[in-house]
Amino acid sequence: MASATIDTSALRHNLRQVRARAQGSRVMAVVKANAYGHGLVPVARALARADAFAVARVEEGLALRRAGIEQPIVLLEGVFDAEQREAAAAFRFDLVVHTAEQIELLRAAAPASFKVWLKIDTGMNRLGFDPADVVAARAALAALAGVRGPVHSFTHLAGADEPAHGATAAQLACFDAATRGLPGERSLANSAALLNVPTALADWVRPGLLLYGASPLRGAVGADHGLRPAMTLRSQVIAVKRIAPGARVGYGGAWVASRPTTLAIAAIGYGDGYPRSVSGDAAVLLRGRRLPLAGRVSMDMLAIDATDLDPAVRVGESVVLWGPELPVETVAAAAGAIPYELLCGISQRVAVEGR
Repeated sequence: MASATIDTSALRHNLRQVRARAQGSRVMAVVKANAYGHGLVPVARALARADAFAVARVEEGLALRRAGIEQPIVLLEGVFDAEQREAAAAFRFDLVVHTAEQIELLRAAAPASFKVWLKIDTGMNRLGFDPADVVAARAALAALAGVRGPVHSFTHLAGADEPAHGATAAQLACFDAATRGLPGERSLANSAALLNVPTALADWVRPGLLLYGASPLRGAVGADHGLRPAMTLRSQVIAVKRIAPGARVGYGGAWVASRPTTLAIAAIGYGDGYPRSVSGDAAVLLRGRRLPLAGRVSMDMLAIDATDLDPAVRVGESVVLWGPELPVETVAAAAGAIPYELLCGISQRVAVEGR
């Protein structure tokens, strides 16, 4: 019964907002992880004005090409074997290269197969070449027949969501030193950097969360940045129960009714991707009113304290778990999580529909 409605006009609005913040930069729209739970192909079609798309894995890129998406597609993790290399060449994917092994893998590529982004580890310590190895790695790539044009430069910022994070300035300085005077395009800025680090707006920006209308910054919501949430997660009331003061609700009986209480049982739970870890501050929307949860979230259901609704709640009424009037950032904060987790965590039994 749970469903996620995707507002495609919100996606397009958010892309325009990104362009306004990054004038002069091209936009590589990040649609990995099923477009952060919003639906890979429908989102790419809605964002047809993006200059390129970025995905994590070959399979995601193949799904886009088979759906008729013609923009450049960048594989953020690159390829790892000959089969992936040949698929990437056949479907015209651009590659991020972050290991010596990947350079060796490209030696057997057909001439001019790939535009290549060399990933530089400027302090994230996850993927990428050490800055001291950049010149040699670029030279090795440039010597390969399979690499088309200049080698481009790419890094990822670890703390751009924290304005006072000193590591960001150090990463920018490291990237500048490693690439100064070198040909090719540059890309540094993720969603957080688009908001916080204007000096990171190079040839390409790589927005992810911003496109979906959510904020990567602690304590903020998408609307604070002029964005519109694209996803509304809904379910419906499948039962109404009236309980006496002192009655316990849910697993462990942790929630106790302090008054005669009307409970609305909604058909959604952690099996659908709604976080079990939400605190007592969590709320849902019923008839546009924020109502608190009662007890722990179950796999398939959650209980809502609907006592104060007048007229009384009825079976079949719609419940909004997050959306424009109840930001996903608010729900994530109540769960001790981040909005990325909630959006990407939507399970396969939730119907995702665009409008």
